Amino acid sequence: MKMDSELLHSPVVCLAEEEEADMSDWNLPLAFMKKRHSEKIEGSKALAQSWRMKDRMKTVSVALVLCLNVGVDPPDVVKTSPCARLECWIDPLSMSPQKALETIGANLQKQYENWQPRARYKQSLDPTVDEVKKLCTSLRRNAKEERVLFHYNGHGVPRPTVNGEIWVFNKVAAINPNHPLAQMPLPPSMKNCIQLAACEASELLPMNPDLPADLFTSCLTTPIKIALRWFCMQKSAKLVPGVTLDLIEKIPGRLNDRRTPLGELNWIFTAITDTIAWNVLPRDLFQKLFRQDLLVASLFRNFLLAERIMRSYNCTPVSSPRLPPTYMHAMWQAWDLAVDICLSQLPTIIEEGTAFRHSPFFAEQLTAFQVWLTMGVENRSPPEQLPIVLQVLLSQVHRLRALDLLGRFLDLGPWAVSLALSVGIFPYVLKLLQSSARELRPLLVFIWAKILAVDSSCQADLVKDNGHKYFLSVLADPYMPAEHRTMAVFILAVIVNSYTTGQEACLQGNLIAICLEQLSDPHPLLRQWVAICLGRIWQNFDSARWCGVRDSAHEKLYSLLSDPIPEVRCAAVFALGTFVGNSAERTDHSTTIDHNVAMMLAQLINDGSPVVRKELVVALSHLVVQYESNFCTVALQFMEEEKNYPVPSPANTLEPGNLTPVRDSPAIPRLRSVNSYTNIRAATTARNLNKSLQNLNLNEEGGPVAFSPGNLSTSSSASSTLGSPDNDEYILSFETIDKMRRVSSYSSLNSLIGVSFNSVYTQIWRVLLHLAADPFPEVSDLAMKVLNSIAYKATMNARPQRILDSGSLTQSAPASPTRHACTPHTHTHTHTHAQLILHTIFIFLTLPGLLAGSPPMPSASSSSLTNEVPKPPIRGGEQPPMRPPYTPTLGGQAPHSHQFPRTRKMFDKGPSGSELAYMNANLSTGLCDWSAKYFAQPVMKIPEEHDVESQVRKEREWRFLRNARVRKQSQRITQRGVTRLDDQIFINRNPGVPSVVKFHPFNPCIAVADKDSICFWDWEKAERLDYFYNGNPRYTRITAMEYLNGHDYSLLLTATDDGALRIWKNFADQRNPEMVTAWQGLSDMLPTTRGLARRVSICLDRSKGQGGAGMVVDWEQETGLLMTSGDVRVIRIWDTEREMKVQDIPTGADSCVTCLSCDSQRSLIAAGLGDGSVRLYDRRMGANESKWIVDGDVRFFELRSPDSVNVLQTVKGLTALDIHPQANLFACGSMNQFIAVYNSNGDVISNIKYYDGFMGQRIGAISCLAFHPYWPHLAVGSNDYYMSIYSAEKRLR
Repeated sequence: MKMDSELLHSPVVCLAEEEEADMSDWNLPLAFMKKRHSEKIEGSKALAQSWRMKDRMKTVSVALVLCLNVGVDPPDVVKTSPCARLECWIDPLSMSPQKALETIGANLQKQYENWQPRARYKQSLDPTVDEVKKLCTSLRRNAKEERVLFHYNGHGVPRPTVNGEIWVFNKVAAINPNHPLAQMPLPPSMKNCIQLAACEASELLPMNPDLPADLFTSCLTTPIKIALRWFCMQKSAKLVPGVTLDLIEKIPGRLNDRRTPLGELNWIFTAITDTIAWNVLPRDLFQKLFRQDLLVASLFRNFLLAERIMRSYNCTPVSSPRLPPTYMHAMWQAWDLAVDICLSQLPTIIEEGTAFRHSPFFAEQLTAFQVWLTMGVENRSPPEQLPIVLQVLLSQVHRLRALDLLGRFLDLGPWAVSLALSVGIFPYVLKLLQSSARELRPLLVFIWAKILAVDSSCQADLVKDNGHKYFLSVLADPYMPAEHRTMAVFILAVIVNSYTTGQEACLQGNLIAICLEQLSDPHPLLRQWVAICLGRIWQNFDSARWCGVRDSAHEKLYSLLSDPIPEVRCAAVFALGTFVGNSAERTDHSTTIDHNVAMMLAQLINDGSPVVRKELVVALSHLVVQYESNFCTVALQFMEEEKNYPVPSPANTLEPGNLTPVRDSPAIPRLRSVNSYTNIRAATTARNLNKSLQNLNLNEEGGPVAFSPGNLSTSSSASSTLGSPDNDEYILSFETIDKMRRVSSYSSLNSLIGVSFNSVYTQIWRVLLHLAADPFPEVSDLAMKVLNSIAYKATMNARPQRILDSGSLTQSAPASPTRHACTPHTHTHTHTHAQLILHTIFIFLTLPGLLAGSPPMPSASSSSLTNEVPKPPIRGGEQPPMRPPYTPTLGGQAPHSHQFPRTRKMFDKGPSGSELAYMNANLSTGLCDWSAKYFAQPVMKIPEEHDVESQVRKEREWRFLRNARVRKQSQRITQRGVTRLDDQIFINRNPGVPSVVKFHPFNPCIAVADKDSICFWDWEKAERLDYFYNGNPRYTRITAMEYLNGHDYSLLLTATDDGALRIWKNFADQRNPEMVTAWQGLSDMLPTTRGLARRVSICLDRSKGQGGAGMVVDWEQETGLLMTSGDVRVIRIWDTEREMKVQDIPTGADSCVTCLSCDSQRSLIAAGLGDGSVRLYDRRMGANESKWIVDGDVRFFELRSPDSVNVLQTVKGLTALDIHPQANLFACGSMNQFIAVYNSNGDVISNIKYYDGFMGQRIGAISCLAFHPYWPHLAVGSNDYYMSIYSAEKRLR
C-alpha cells in the first residue's frame, strides 16, 4: 500500500495524468467559435485597383526623320579611323549616298514594324524645317488622342546648340529631347511626352568600329542582335569556343517563334527586362511605361538593354520620365547565362545539325518562385520572378506548373491578387479560358475565383469573351471535385451580380437548371454558393425568375431551409427573398407563389442562428415592398383596432425580479459600456409601474386566469402610443413591439385573428413583430426598419382600401377544436405538422394592446429613442447605475399624419420625405459579400490553431496544462474527504441581488447575475473584474448561466425567463464584452405566467405546480448539445454546431421544469418539475419517461429502480440546492437565513448562519448557491446583496 501511495504521487504518474487530461481537452469540440461568430458579417474593404489602365493608348503614327548627309561628316565631330559606320546595319559607304539614305530609311521602318506593324510610317530623309513641321502637324492631327512616335537621327548634322536646339537642313527646328524639362515649363499638350536619348549632352557616342554607328537605335529596334554581338565582344565570350560575330548572324529561327533558338532568346529577353522594370520602377510608372502602350513598352524594355551596353562605353542614355539605374540588376546575369547556353550549342547546330536544347531559364525561375512561396515568411517583399511566371503562361511546356504556382501565390491574400493584376496577368488567364485542356480546369477555376473575390469588375470582361461558358461547363461536370465546382459557381455568382448582361448570358447558358441539380450536394460550401448564385441571377431579372418557376426552383430551395449548416440556410433565405423581390407586374400565379414562399420562410422565425434571422427579415422586406399597400392596410387596421381596447388606470406594483423586498439598497457602481449595446434597447423608464400584473386576476390557487385582450393595461411609462397631438414619439417603438409579443398567448389568438386568420399579410406582419423583439440587436434593428417604414406610410399616406374583412380584428373566430386548445397549463402536443407550423408562427404574435391611445409619454421614457443613457430600476431610492448608451437605429414610432411635425427626420427624429424609400433600397445583411471573403483569404494555409508554433496554439497549450493542474490538485483535496466547509474565503457586496452564480471551472473567476446584469469577481484577489448589462427586456430576469468552452476560450451563456439565450465573449478582462449570438431558446414562455408566482409568494411553493421557474439549461460540451426548459411543457434540445433545434421532448406534466441534468454517456435527461416529481427521459426514446416523486426531501435514486434508495430530511424553507460534481457533498440554502452542507450520508458537516468579520451579522435569505466544478468551494448569494464563498481549506488571497 505504501508503494502504491508513493507511485500515485510520483512525477512520472503525475505527468501521465496531465498528458491524459491535456488530450481530453484537445478532443473537446468548441461551440460558437466559427467565423460567423467572431467576424462582423460584412464584405472586405475593396482595395483600390490600379492595374486596369483607364487611359490605355496606342501609337498610331511613326515619323522617321533621318539627317545623315551621307558622305559628309559634321563639322563639330572628329571621328576616329576606323570608325563606327553602320546605320540600321547598313554601311552607307557601300552604295551611292541617296540609295544608302533610302535603304537605311526602309530598313529602319522594317525594324520598327517588328514592334508595331499596324502603325502608319512616314519617312523624312534629310528634310528641311518646313518639311519636318508639316510632317509633325499632319501626323498629330491624324492621330487625334493617340500617340505619335518621332524618331530623329542627326548623325549628319552638328550637335545640338547650347540652347537645346537640334539641326535639320538649311534651318533650325526648336525641338530638343535632351533639354532639361525642369527649367522650361511645357505646354499642356506635351506633358505626356515621353523621350529617349542616346547620351547626356556632354557625351559622345561610341565610335568602336565593331559597333554600329546608331548603337542606341540598334538597342531599341534590334535588341537581340546587338545584345549577342556585345556579348561576343566581352572577355567572357572566350569561355564559349568557336563563336564568332559571323556565326551569330547565322542563329536559326525567327523572333516570334519561341521554339527556335532566336525566338527563345527573344522570349527570355522580354521576361528579364519586364522583371527588372517591375522590380525597380514605381508601380504607377511601370503601369504607364510598360502596360499602357505596346510600342512604348517594347522600346522601354529595349532601353534597359541600351543602358547596359552604352554605359560600358561611357555613355549614359537618358529618358523622360527618368528611370532608376538598372544596368547592374542581378537578372542580367541570368540573361548572360541564357545567351551563353544558347551560343555554346551554335557551332554543333550549324555544322552538324544537332537538335537545339531549350534553355532551363524558365524552369529555374519557376523553381526560384516556388522556393519563395515555400520558404518565405510573412510581410516579405514581392517575389521578383512574378513577371516571368506571366511569360511562362505562354508556354505549353511550363504552363501547368506556372498556373499551379500562380494559384498558390494568389492564395496568399488580396494583396497578392492585386500584385499579380498589376504585373499584367489578366489578359493571359482570360485567353487561357479558350483552352479545352481538362488538366487546366481546376487551376484556372481557382485563379479566377481569387481574382473575382478581390476585383469583381472583371465580370464584364468574362462575359465579353464568353468566359462564363467555361465555368458553366465546369459546374455542370459531375466528375469535377466539389471544391472546384464551388469556385465555379462562386465565379458565376459574381458574373450575374447586379449585371444584367451577365444575368442574360448565364440564363441562356442554363445556369438555373445546372444549379438546381447541385442543391443536394454533400459539400456545404457548394450548396451555399449555389443558393447565392440562384438568388443573384433572378434578382431584379424577371425572365430568370419565371425560368425558376418553371423548374420549381423555389420548392427545391425549401429543402435548404432545414440544412444543418447555418450559412446554407442563410443563402437559401437570400435566394427565396430575391425570388419574391422582383418588381415586375404581379399575376395571380406569381402572387400565390410569393405567398407560399413567405409562409415557408416564416418557419425560420425561431432559427438558432442570427445570421439566418437577419436574412429572413431582409427576405420578408422584399415581400413587404412588393405588397406595400396590403401591408399598410394590415398595419393601419391593427392600429385602429387597438384604440378600441379599454385602458385601466395604472397602479404601482412591486418591482419584479427580487425574491424578497429589500428596504435599503446599496449604491450601485457604474456599469461598463458594452460594444454590442449600441443597438440593444435598454429599459427606458424607471420601473415604477408593472403593466403585466394589471392584466391578471388571481384565482384561488394563485394562478393566472385566462388572458383576455380586453383587460390589457397600458401606462404612461410604457405604452407607445399615437397619443395626443403633442406626442411626437414614433409609431412602433421597441417597447410597443415587445409588449405586443409578450402579452400575446395562443389562447387569445382565436379571439384576435378573426376572419383575417388566413391573411398571409397578417401572418407575415406578426412574424416581423416577433423579429423586432429578437434578442439579437441586429435582427431587431432590421425588423424595426421594416415595421416602421410600413407604419409610417400607413399613417402618412391616404389609407388604402382594406384587404381584411370589415369585421373587427377582435371578432371571435370559430373556436379551434378542444384537442388543440392551449392554455399555460393545458399544453398538449397532438398538433399535426401544419398546425405546429402555425403554432410556431402565432404563439407570440397575436396583437392585443397595439398602440392604445394613452397619455403622452413623459420625457424620461424617450431615452430609448435618443442618445441618452437609459435608466435601469431604482432600488430603495438610491441612485441607479448608469446603463450603457443605447441608440436604436431607425427604430421608433411615427404618429398619424395630422399629429406629426413634418420637419423631422425619418426614424431618427421623425420622418422626412427624402428618406421615404430607405427600406426599398439596399436593405441587406452583407451575407454574400462576407461569404465571398472566403475565396479572397488563404485557403491552403495551415490554420493558426493547428500551427504548433503559433501564439494561439501556445496559449491553448498553456490553458490545457492549467486545466490539468486544477483537476489534479482539486482531486487530491476531495479524495482526502471534506469534513468542514465553512471557511469564508471571499465576501463582497454585489451591485444587484444575486439570482444565479456560476464558478468558472479553471479560472479564479465567478459570474454573479442579478435581474438583468452580470458581475464578475476574482475570488482569489477579492476584486471585481467586470459588470455589464445583459440586454434582456426589463420585465425579464436572468434565471440560468453556463460557461461554454470553459476549458479553452470561454463564453458565457445567459438564459432569461422570456426564453431568450444570449452568449457573451470578452468578459472579465480589459476588453468590452461582446454578444456572440442570441436566439429564442424557448418560444412559448409567457411573462404573465412567469411573473405571477414571484409576486404572489416570496417562497416559491413548487408543490402546487404554479411556480415560475424561468428558464433552466444544461450544457454538454462533449456533444455541443444545449438542453433548455422552464415554464413550458417540453424539454428542447439545441445543437449548437448546427444552431438548430433537434428535439422537443414533452415533459408529460402540467407544471414547469425547475432543473435539468443530462448524462451524455447514456443520452439520459433528468428533470425536476414544479409538482415535486423528478422525471427521467431518454433522448433516443422520445416521450417515454420514468417518474419519481420528491416531496420536500432529498432523495437518492438508482436509475433502474422506481423507488428511492435513501431519503434525507433537510432544512425548512429550501430556496436553493446544489451538489458538488466531484466530492460527495450537497448544500441547501434557506429563506430562513442559513446554509446547511451535507455529505452523502446525510450528515451535516457545516451549518453557516453568520458572516465572518461582521460582528456576527446574520446572513440574508439565500437566493442562490453553487459549488465549484472541481475545488471544494461553495458560492452563496443572498438577498442582502452579499456574495460569499466558503471553502474546506484556508487559501491565501
